[in-house]
Amino acid sequence: MIALENVTKTYGQHIALKDVSLRVERGQIAGLLGRNGAGKTTALNLLTGYFPPDAGKVTVDGMDMLEKPRECKRRIGYLPERPPLYDEMTVRDYLGFVSDLREVAPGDRKRHVGEILEVCDLGETADRIIGNLSKGTRQRVGIAQALCGSPEVLILDEPTVGLDPKQVVEIRSLIRRLGEGRTILFSSHIISEVQQLCTHALILHEGRLIRAFDLREGPMGENGTLRLRLSVRGKESELLPAIRSIPCVRQAERLERTDPDTAEIRIVGARQDDRGLLTDQLFRLLAALDAPIRRLQPERDDLESVFLEATSGT
Repeated sequence: MIALENVTKTYGQHIALKDVSLRVERGQIAGLLGRNGAGKTTALNLLTGYFPPDAGKVTVDGMDMLEKPRECKRRIGYLPERPPLYDEMTVRDYLGFVSDLREVAPGDRKRHVGEILEVCDLGETADRIIGNLSKGTRQRVGIAQALCGSPEVLILDEPTVGLDPKQVVEIRSLIRRLGEGRTILFSSHIISEVQQLCTHALILHEGRLIRAFDLREGPMGENGTLRLRLSVRGKESELLPAIRSIPCVRQAERLERTDPDTAEIRIVGARQDDRGLLTDQLFRLLAALDAPIRRLQPERDDLESVFLEATSGT
């Protein structure tokens, strides 16, 4: 639905993005993670057509942003980090104004604004002056303006930054509802937020896309590393060397015991594709050692550990 294809963007001597390719398909909610200065806002500005890339191209629904900017931008609703609000207007008048800019037909404008007010839970504040609203409500107005014109794609830059905990919960709930039937890409530095809301995660680091994965499958270690946690009756001193002798086992380490009669061991395999082979060999080995298995389950890295590992070293 939206994509960067081999995109590079520089500001003077500073390279903000270097040969970045990413895609967010229709119906996905994708979180863009990265440290400060990683290039997140630059990527969003390119995707919304705010400025052009130095190299590569931006596409929306298969159309090149430079060749068909009007058609592309019709499909996108954008919330920048600082919502573009007019403090002297009422919420209703402001949304009507934005709907006019987004070329909503005059006869449909009142109904359209009413629907957005309802979706964003702004009915009670519709006729209040924007400048008098709380930060959380102003943020909902910012999201509401992104919905004007019924775009298929929403791009949100740090939508919960600076909000109190209650407001954060409200905005996350709204984003979750908006994701039903839309494509959403939002940047965040809050890893738990991406894990809660998103179907996909993208990690930018120093202007490069270094990881992209489907969160519904769980963030995996580098190159799809297989990790298993084994609880088994037996002596660690005998079990560990035997398990390490299995050809597709890269590492076997002792974990803290929860039961004095049970050894807790983490097994790291070379690849996810080796899971069937590894478990078959493991079962045969433990049966030969008369070591009953209490539990064997896959372990997946959480998103925080994946992010820290991917962006370490600088």
